[in-house]
Amino acid sequence: MIAMEQQGFIHNMMDVKVLILYTMARVDCPADVQQIYELCYQDDCLSYFDLREALPQMVESGHLVFGEGGKYTITEKGRDAGAVLEDSLAVPVARRVQEAVARFNSQAQRDSRIHTAVQTSGERFSASMELDGEKGSIMRLELMAPSAPQARRLALALRNCAEGIYQTVMQMLLEEIEKKKKE
Repeated sequence: MIAMEQQGFIHNMMDVKVLILYTMARVDCPADVQQIYELCYQDDCLSYFDLREALPQMVESGHLVFGEGGKYTITEKGRDAGAVLEDSLAVPVARRVQEAVARFNSQAQRDSRIHTAVQTSGERFSASMELDGEKGSIMRLELMAPSAPQARRLALALRNCAEGIYQTVMQMLLEEIEKKKKE
């Protein structure tokens, strides 16, 4: 019988824990199990079940904290241990984790700046969006809708298109100002 060579870089529970510490030290906000798995799944040898086994062990050892909303945060102990062990992580895996974390952090930052809501007042429905900038709110928009489902769809569309809506409104207003100056 010919022995099969093991593929990938994650081979045991210690590798899984090092990968989790490496990842969690780089995220800007708490992450849930699914998010951690998606960030860490940069090697075909990582199993979701291994990750599910490692997380409670890491909470028990004080490397992670399980907090509000079912999300995990790295502790100082976890950061220190991760810093010592991160050189043992394969370079291709580390690079892919860094790229995944950069996308995650960017999306988390965007999500923290866009607030949408659906309001109901009797038979009236509306969707609202507030867009925050560096120094606070830069735009608030409320749109009326004929039904609650349509208000929910509007809120989702507002969230997905917030920056484009802001840019379009600003462009239209600034063009109008320039047009009035020329008249």
